[in-house]
This record gives sequence, C-alpha cells and structure tokens, in this order.
Amino acid sequence: MKLAALVSCVLLTNLGAQEAPKLIINIVEGEGALNNVKQRVNREPIVQVEDENHKPIAGAAVVFFLPTTGPGGTFANGSQTLTVTTDSLGRAAAKGIVPNHQTGQMQIRVTASANGLTASATITQMNVVGANVGGGLSTTAKVLIVAAIAGGAVAGVLVATHGGSSSGSMSTASAITITPGTPSVGAPH
Repeated sequence: MKLAALVSCVLLTNLGAQEAPKLIINIVEGEGALNNVKQRVNREPIVQVEDENHKPIAGAAVVFFLPTTGPGGTFANGSQTLTVTTDSLGRAAAKGIVPNHQTGQMQIRVTASANGLTASATITQMNVVGANVGGGLSTTAKVLIVAAIAGGAVAGVLVATHGGSSSGSMSTASAITITPGTPSVGAPH
C-alpha cells in the first residue's frame, strides 16, 4: 500500500509540474558587426525580449554593458552601460555607441528583466580599422574603383582599336594600382 501511494504521489507531482516561466533574449541586429574605430561609427545592437511562448514583452528593462578594458567604447552619455525599455514589439536598441580606438573582438553583455524574471545574452562585434565597415566601402573608395575600372576599359578600347600601338595624338595608358585598405591611386609613370 505504501508503494502505491508513493507512485501515485510521484505521478501527480510530475503531471502538475510545469516549466518555470522564463525570459528569452533574441539578438535581432548587431551580432558579428564591424565597428570602424577611425570613423567612430558602429552598427547598433538590437535585441528582442520574449516570454517562454516566444511572445514579445513590452516594458522590459534591458541593460547593455560595454567592456571596461580592451576593444569597446562608450555610449553617447560617456557611460559604458545603457538601460533601455523594450517597445511594443519587445525590442530595445543600444543607440549611440562610440567605439574606442582599440581594435579586436568586443563582447557586449545584455541583461533583461521583467515580471521578476531575468535573462542574459552576449553580442560579439569587432572594432576594426578600414574602409570596408558597416555594409560597404566609403563613397570615396567606390568612386576611385569606378574610375580605375573606367580607365582600364578606355585603355582596353585603345589597345583593341589601335592594335597596341599609339598614334601621335594618343599617349600610352598609365598603370593604375588598386590595393586593399585605404584607397589610393598611383600617379602615372
């Protein structure tokens, strides 16, 4: 009889057990972003806070923590922490991050709290030096590349139409060099 009562108690406990409520932080934007330390711009991290049923939670407190040493930055107010409240979609953005001058991997810690529950996540970004940051090349780099391609096309037309020789009114095409990094165009030789 005691064994039957024990089994009954365990079964009732397991049937009545529910998963504890929890918060979930989903990283919407900013994971793997490259921050240009020369231009002092970055891609702002955006998170979405959800409940255990993946429904957005409005009004959750979200705190973004930038590293205190190494590659990192500050928020517009000069602090390394920023507290934001989620909107009606459960989203919060860390606006105004200004990267410091140190290059390398940066870990942004994120915590969220609502209704007595908490969650945490980490967003990894890189502070880098270079033109190819934030979704593409700078306008200057694009103009130089287009000019180099156009110059190469003109040289190709001259060679094709003149058989590789130059007439008295035509000068020989100069070499154009394109290298990765900060764009520059070499002078004619």
